[in-house]
Amino acid sequence: MSHVEDELNSQPECWIRAAEETGRHGGALPAPGERVAIVGCGTSYFMAQAVAALREAAGQGETDAFAASEFPPGRSYDRVVALTRSGTTTEVLELLARLRGGTRTTAITADPATPVMSAADDLVVLDFADERSVVQTRFATTALTLLRAHLGLHTADVVADARTALTAPLPEGLADSTQFTFLGRGWTVGLANEAGLKMREASLSWTEAYPAMEYRHGPISVTTGGTATWMLGEAPAGLAEQVRGTGGAWIAGTLDPLAELVRVQRLAVAVAARRGLDPDRPRHLTRSVILAS
Repeated sequence: MSHVEDELNSQPECWIRAAEETGRHGGALPAPGERVAIVGCGTSYFMAQAVAALREAAGQGETDAFAASEFPPGRSYDRVVALTRSGTTTEVLELLARLRGGTRTTAITADPATPVMSAADDLVVLDFADERSVVQTRFATTALTLLRAHLGLHTADVVADARTALTAPLPEGLADSTQFTFLGRGWTVGLANEAGLKMREASLSWTEAYPAMEYRHGPISVTTGGTATWMLGEAPAGLAEQVRGTGGAWIAGTLDPLAELVRVQRLAVAVAARRGLDPDRPRHLTRSVILAS
């Protein structure tokens, strides 16, 4: 079993622990009413998108998400939350250094022996969700679960759905698709973006991701009989029928959207295996992006 397979299979237990530990991290996490920005790179950026949408929808306060390298200078926030598995990503560390002394910062990381431990004002260490693999699975979803629980939006049903996602067969023939499109609405747009990234990283697949309502505004034109379109969350009325009308396959999200992402992770590993690829050694990628000064 590859590292990524082992790690993605451990997600239900990681989510349970993250939800149980939310209370003791409360002081480091955004308070209701705070104006918050959540930043990250790659997978962490897409988790930031999901959390930002969840927090605003929950009425907790204005919340933005940015790639760490694109944080707008001069914009005022009460707190900036940085998601960084490795704790060494250059763009995250540079941003935290710029904010030091001016904006309260929180880092959520997996490794306590990294520079981020002294770069942020507050820290949340999820070392039990750390990973050996380059391709992120459990750390990202565990960090999202922590923040979801902090908002009061995590339930035992999410964990049950994750277990179903790990055991239920993937749709027959899905791994033979030549192109994959992932759709989301609200907080699941970030999950759709992450699903597309996971397929690209692990299996070198041609993938796209869109807000579901935007898919009809052009992207649906490339859908063919070899395309699989996967909805994370509830689909807009009529969209499934339109996709099927193109000859492409429609995959409805029947589980909690975070559990649906686990199904996509499994698909990425399955497609990689079918193509003779090692998901633990994705092309041109490293576990952390550290830029030379």
